[in-house]
Amino acid sequence: MEFAAETARYRRELLAHCYRMVGSAHDAEDLVQETYLRAWRAFDRYDGRASIRTWLYRIATNVCLTALEPRRIRVLPSGLGDPDDGSGAPANRAAPSGTAWLEPLPDGWIAPSAGDPAAVVVARESLRLALIASLQHLPARQRAILILREVLAFSAAETAQILDTTVAAVKSGLQRARARLEELGPDPEDLLEPTDERARALLDAYLTAFEHADASLLERVLRADATLEATPFLDWQAGRENCLRLLDAHVLGRPGDWRLLATTANGQPAAAIYRRDADGALLAYGVVVLAATADGVAGVVAFHDPALVTLFGFADVLGPAR
Repeated sequence: MEFAAETARYRRELLAHCYRMVGSAHDAEDLVQETYLRAWRAFDRYDGRASIRTWLYRIATNVCLTALEPRRIRVLPSGLGDPDDGSGAPANRAAPSGTAWLEPLPDGWIAPSAGDPAAVVVARESLRLALIASLQHLPARQRAILILREVLAFSAAETAQILDTTVAAVKSGLQRARARLEELGPDPEDLLEPTDERARALLDAYLTAFEHADASLLERVLRADATLEATPFLDWQAGRENCLRLLDAHVLGRPGDWRLLATTANGQPAAAIYRRDADGALLAYGVVVLAATADGVAGVVAFHDPALVTLFGFADVLGPAR
């Protein structure tokens, strides 16, 4: 079929684009489906004045903008306020009702099929959790302009065509988006690629520390200025001492309580999390993503959502203890 032959090769990059726009893997998958449905219906009217790729991005971007109109932005706990001040407030307070949480994205969904190493690195860097979280705070059209221009390298004229606006409006929107991103957070970390031996070693140590309830190993893994946050909780921690205090008191438990299986998400080392129940079965619990640097883990983001485990291709139950 001509439509499939012309459009199928863009599905992975369109999925990444929709994810950057909406911050949810589940929603991005639905929006790509909607994009292809609209494109199929309109394919007989495609006139070739723009490339197929630009035409598909126009449809996908407008699908995302329409979807974003009634929705709350997706956030991480660090996007809702300052870190825990150590005042002794109850740990793991629930966030306000209706909070929409950012979701991680499995790397396997969007890895370039050709295996081009340079393309893989670009894709990973543009999907780092910290960047995706910051993008969600931009107005939707500014977000689209920034992604189209600076991530996807569309020209100002192409971006104007995609968004049905003027080149001047694109240039102005890009300037405002850049300024807003600078206000939103610290300088980007120099993160290790998940294939880097140092990143793999940090992930392995983190997994071992949790499975053995070993706080001293976690201390060696985390950087002194590490942060720790977990959805759906409001509180988050800054500084290794505060992170360890919370983990040791409320999370680690006993050896064997947790099982973590290595994966990658958002171009970062990650793991599917399982927690042992009273019958000894290991039940899906969520996904954790690490910001791995040459000096240790700079940030830990845990997503306490069992549905994410199966989203990443893992079983929802690992079975009873042996």
